[in-house]
Amino acid sequence: MHGNKRDLINQIQRRFSEFSKSQKLIARYIIENYDKVAFMTASKLADEVGVSESTVVRFANALGFDGYPQLRKGLEEIIKIKLTTVQRVEMAGEYSDGGSVLKKVLGADIDNIRSTLENIDYEIFQQVIKKICGAEKIYIVGLRSSMALADYFGFYLNLILDNVKIVHHGIINIFEQVFRVSKTDIVIGMGFPRYSVQTVDALSYVREQGVTIIGITDSLLSPIASLADYTLTAKSNMVSFVDSLVAPLSLINALIVAVGMCEKEKITEHFNTLEEIWKKYNVYQERNQG
Repeated sequence: MHGNKRDLINQIQRRFSEFSKSQKLIARYIIENYDKVAFMTASKLADEVGVSESTVVRFANALGFDGYPQLRKGLEEIIKIKLTTVQRVEMAGEYSDGGSVLKKVLGADIDNIRSTLENIDYEIFQQVIKKICGAEKIYIVGLRSSMALADYFGFYLNLILDNVKIVHHGIINIFEQVFRVSKTDIVIGMGFPRYSVQTVDALSYVREQGVTIIGITDSLLSPIASLADYTLTAKSNMVSFVDSLVAPLSLINALIVAVGMCEKEKITEHFNTLEEIWKKYNVYQERNQG
């Protein structure tokens, strides 16, 4: 499909007069129920509208998609940004019991990890590692639900490196935490639907300073990716009102291990020292003896 997928509904509206009678029925239904159609099969949509499944496929083709699955993905990109938390909760009505929820959520997380692994750009991944290892200072920006990811990433990078700063909400304004960035630094920005406006604003400021930005986000269409010099994507398709951050966390784990390998000699010394400190000050519970 040509153009930005986020303009899909507008495109359907603009081209409405060009469609056949059956296609207009599909178009009208999608415009009014795009949040539902994103989770429908072609046959289900055909039944709802009262047309044949082949008509649904031809409609997707008319919009420039290779098939109906690509049309659904376009709609998914829209709802990830536009759905309110209340609408997400309503989508969970199909889960009638705990067992259903468990299977659905874990199954979705498995799919997200599998999709992330299949679509990761390994060349970009290696370039990101080099940037992290060569930076004078590393700023990590992740707000709202992404704050947990930023804290986790920063915690482990701080065990390996001594130049990591996690940008947080707090007494100090977000911009006051990043205004000293220089072109020898890098900023790692994290954002997943629904994207934090403050994260985007902070990255926009950093970009104006000419600083290298590494984006960790769900799609190349996200506002994080539009500002980043290097983007790593991890699927975060949500189940109800909860953002799925399992695949992003797995990607971050891979980054931590890779950075550790390029600083292997240093971290061996660091961890030997840390183990002595942890033991001396009883940081971790020792396994019971006997």
